Amino acid sequence: MAYAAFRSIGAYVPKKILTNEELSEMVDTSDEWITKRTGIKERHIAAEDEFTSDMGVKAAELALERSGLAKEEIDLVVCATISPDYFCMPSTATIISQKLGLNNIQAFDISAACTGFVYILSIAKAFIESGMKKNVLIIGAEKLSSITDFSDRGTCILFGDGAGAAVISATDDKSEAIIDIHTGSDGNYADLLMTPNGGSGSAHDALEQEAAGCFMQMKGNETYKIAVRTLTKDVVEILKQNNIKGEEIKHFVPHQANYRIIKAVGDALKLSEEQVVLTVGKYGNTSGASIPMAINDIYESGRLQSGELMLLDAFGGGLTWGSALVPFSPSK
Repeated sequence: MAYAAFRSIGAYVPKKILTNEELSEMVDTSDEWITKRTGIKERHIAAEDEFTSDMGVKAAELALERSGLAKEEIDLVVCATISPDYFCMPSTATIISQKLGLNNIQAFDISAACTGFVYILSIAKAFIESGMKKNVLIIGAEKLSSITDFSDRGTCILFGDGAGAAVISATDDKSEAIIDIHTGSDGNYADLLMTPNGGSGSAHDALEQEAAGCFMQMKGNETYKIAVRTLTKDVVEILKQNNIKGEEIKHFVPHQANYRIIKAVGDALKLSEEQVVLTVGKYGNTSGASIPMAINDIYESGRLQSGELMLLDAFGGGLTWGSALVPFSPSK
């Protein structure tokens, strides 16, 4: 039987940094206010001519290099993004594939907001375990600055740009395999976090309304409460179903949305500070890119070693959520 192994990680962030102090000159806020409520100190912002696909390519090149595979061995590319290069088509995954020189292979995007990377991880696992694919390149890439209203204090302080990528490959060694992935959604709460205009489900009355509606909008307090409850419940369930105790988790890698959410979930699960991976302070919320960027951080700092168990946990617009038990299994 084929199993799916998490072989490599890579990430990219744009050069430009937008600090809390700079934001305080744009909207009525302050470094103290932002830090206290979110834990965010700064975020990276892509250049005007730097697209989601460009960031995805750079993260993917690094993940490919670290995997030890030739790019020609990749037989599927999946990209999670809510800020694609183009609305509807072509998919950002096809553009990334073209820029990498990967032609004539399957490539597509998915839209699951901040849960995107866990969703595409489940897709890669399914394709590999079914025998349909052997090496899958998954990418979470976001240029959220392109859909952020920088006059809206409730959202502009939260989001940043960046990309993360991983190579998932077939293995016959069960000890290397991704253990389990849980994903779910509930459209009853769709209005808590959305970009309400620009699609077939919205009215196109005036150009000004349409443009404003293409920015992200969020009901922060309601989202916070549901996020903490859902993330905690999902993690408890995946650990219980796989007979794994919290102390066996080497790295808890949550979606980096807000320090208060991460701390609340970590405390509820009785995880130590050493187990919890935190990058929200320097990157902000990068949606589908958040988890792979955080994994890359612990990899590049030497904290992530072969065989160590990661617990991924995410929650996003949709509403969507997901968790995964993933050993880090680089090729030997």
